[in-house]
Amino acid sequence: MKMELKLSSIFISVLIVGLITWAVRILNWVWFRPKKLEKLLRKQGLQGNPYRFLLGDMKTLISVTKEEQTKSIQLSDHLAPHILPYYHQIINEYGQNSFIWFGPSPRLNITDPQLMKEILTKPEVFHKPLPDPIGETIAGGLLFLEDEKWAQHRKIINPAFHMEKLKNMVSAIRLSCSNMVEKWESMFSRSERSLEIDVWPHLESLSGDVISRTAFGSSHEEGRRIFELHREQVKLVLELLKFFFIPGWRFVPTKANRRMRAISKEIQSLLRGIINQREKAMERGETVGDDLLSTLMESNLKEIEEHGGKKKDVGMDIEDVINECKLFYFAGSETTSLLLVWTMVMLSKHQEWQVRAREEVSQVFGKNEPTFEGLNRLKVVTTILHEVLRLYPPVPLITRAPTKTLKLGNITLPVGVDLILLIGLLHHDPKIWGDDVNQFKPERFSEGISSATKGQFSFIPFSAGPRVCVGQQFAMIEAKLALVMILQKFSFELSSSYLHAPFSILTLRPQYGAALILHRL
Repeated sequence: MKMELKLSSIFISVLIVGLITWAVRILNWVWFRPKKLEKLLRKQGLQGNPYRFLLGDMKTLISVTKEEQTKSIQLSDHLAPHILPYYHQIINEYGQNSFIWFGPSPRLNITDPQLMKEILTKPEVFHKPLPDPIGETIAGGLLFLEDEKWAQHRKIINPAFHMEKLKNMVSAIRLSCSNMVEKWESMFSRSERSLEIDVWPHLESLSGDVISRTAFGSSHEEGRRIFELHREQVKLVLELLKFFFIPGWRFVPTKANRRMRAISKEIQSLLRGIINQREKAMERGETVGDDLLSTLMESNLKEIEEHGGKKKDVGMDIEDVINECKLFYFAGSETTSLLLVWTMVMLSKHQEWQVRAREEVSQVFGKNEPTFEGLNRLKVVTTILHEVLRLYPPVPLITRAPTKTLKLGNITLPVGVDLILLIGLLHHDPKIWGDDVNQFKPERFSEGISSATKGQFSFIPFSAGPRVCVGQQFAMIEAKLALVMILQKFSFELSSSYLHAPFSILTLRPQYGAALILHRL
């Protein structure tokens, strides 16, 4: 009996110590650590709202974002206050050297091009903040890897995006574009020369179809289902953003969390099935095509064989390949569909540039199908796409976190303070781009990006540095090809029902679609 009491006493003591340790850690996370970091930041002249227990600025950030989400603006309006409303508000109130509270973590607002350059060119020092369960669920893969693991995956993935591989994908991209254009033509009655169409869902479907064909080849039907599921995931983000910084919140059985998990499970199952089929075909020695997945798997196999077949030490396992395929969808479909929709909106508003683009397309291709070689000769179209990427960067902000205490400019940056690189504000800074910063002026890029930026690190629609988007050339080829085929068949203008409402959650999307009047040529 005494032994039992003694054991019981020990158990209770251990339990109490454990609870106290847990409570101290929680208090440190939600109060002591944030207050210490706040003191360090304010001591250096950095300003922001006082820390509010647990939520920080999140409640206000969500509220301001939702309020702005419902609004539409004029095409000539300053975009920054609309696409990044809370960040713009904080910087206006506290200045460039300001921070916000992302839950119990302070995040320093970065708009200076030199600081962005230092951060993005030193990926070994500045990592992605962790955890990011939303981002990893939707995209994953290379986007969230660091150091040696990132370098290994990047090496394996690079062959899939070599220029020769991209050149071979033109016919698949052209087929998807042709299907969309033919669908638009079929929507006209025989007597109609003009028709109002919301082009946004069509452009979304186009980019989904393109990535399905180029990533999975003969399995692109399953790929289309993955695209539809991915699109639903993106719509859940605003709901999930409220509490995602709380450890374990994604496991709480809310309606949004349950749906996100169900979608993720189905995507994993579909991708696993496609990859398993491809692996078996490769083992049988069958020709498996020239799509992104096959190239990735062949490159991975080569990497493993070069290291003596020790798969656990090098290369990717099936979970790694699944995550990279998820990233194909997020980066491959989102970037191009957004670039195309904002390009069509801008060319609808600025008819003179639409005419110039169509004239160039006519000179290079006539009525013939666009070719890879011809796409490289499109100077006017390229300047238009660059100006659209400046005004409407697909991802208006990215985040980084220091891996050690260091000096960033004049700021001593401790571990625990994250960085928000506000690309959307950088691209709309009149001090960099001039007083006409809000105007659509593709001629800025007529002499190239370096001339347009005057040598400054101020145009980064695909990020920059060693971790620059591996698929940026893929996105530009698809955008050029699609725009060429649209310009060959249609002219277009804004519908009177069009509402201009760029809205940023993960990417900069048209809140109310893109209602245009298409005219058959």
